[in-house]
Amino acid sequence: MRLADLTTLRVGGDADVVVEPATEAELVEATRDAWDSGDEWLILGGGSNVVVGDEGFEGTVIHVVTRGIERVPAGEASLRPSAYLGERGVRLRVQAGEPWDDVVAHAVANGWAGIEALSGIPGSAGAAPIQNIGAYGQEVGSSLVAIEFLDYLSGEVERIPAPALGLGYRSSVLKQGRQGLVVAIELALSDDAAGRRALSHPIAYAQLAAAMGVRLGARVPVDELRQTVLELRASKGMIWDQSDPDSVSAGSFFTNPIVGENFARTLPREAPRWPTAPDEPDIAVPLGLPAAEPAVRSDYRVKLSAAWLIEHAGIGRGFALPGSRAAISSKHTLAIVNRGGATAEEVAELARYVQTRVFSEYGVRLQPEPVLVGVTL
Repeated sequence: MRLADLTTLRVGGDADVVVEPATEAELVEATRDAWDSGDEWLILGGGSNVVVGDEGFEGTVIHVVTRGIERVPAGEASLRPSAYLGERGVRLRVQAGEPWDDVVAHAVANGWAGIEALSGIPGSAGAAPIQNIGAYGQEVGSSLVAIEFLDYLSGEVERIPAPALGLGYRSSVLKQGRQGLVVAIELALSDDAAGRRALSHPIAYAQLAAAMGVRLGARVPVDELRQTVLELRASKGMIWDQSDPDSVSAGSFFTNPIVGENFARTLPREAPRWPTAPDEPDIAVPLGLPAAEPAVRSDYRVKLSAAWLIEHAGIGRGFALPGSRAAISSKHTLAIVNRGGATAEEVAELARYVQTRVFSEYGVRLQPEPVLVGVTL
């Protein structure tokens, strides 16, 4: 099977074997079988945050397609408060293969708040904590209680609480090296409407607040916020739509770099920057290993805008290298799109060019956000 058919960027060669277990039990069994075989293996969910090389994958690809959202009885486990839980809360157990936006739609339809700003993000629920997906001022880590994880070393399913996952900006210990499979996730959401129209968590993103005509910190009906987020994402080509060439991508290709404040002062004054959370870790410590000593900082950390750096390094929307079928989205500078028939190498070549231009101009090395399989930048 062509892995290009299983990814939103539509690049990638063939896999030796692709299995699609339908149930949770079958998923665990198939994964253990792949591990026991000694062959290479790859876990693939919605395929929205991965770039697979043109040579494909020599081994077994486990395509996670399990479905299911269930409400967890209150007495089964402690409820970890989210950033704004309110007086009441609800917990959900979600199968790893459930499309993430279906989870958000389900929550909003029931009047539960906490993930409404994450509307429209492609991919599966199981991948959400690996990347600690976030958008418009929310991150899944704020509502995540725990994951159920099939560990590669032990072969057993463990329940790992969210604080042990080292969740950071688009990162977790799962992304940093712990091997295994997310079987299910557990979320804590607000349910404090009490017969009124359900309100969102306080809006924490200026663009979203402006789009809704309210101030930062305002709470608005969750369904209205979801619709606004979907419209904003669609305007940037960030809603998967086969009829929109700008949506044939892996989402944002580069993360916003986090640098020292002293270094940030060397950049043009107009370059956007935001302070990072004071307790946000610079690195994620793999589970089971002793925590590293805190890094000694000579300055504070600030987050830069990768899109601004790219644009001001001379790479505009729609840019493509001569003869290449990969291009910068015409709607969103951070996305690399497949204009039709692009190869993974063409995508990588453009990404390397962007990195080189930004580094040459500003001394900042942009890091890729998607998982790279058989692709080198």
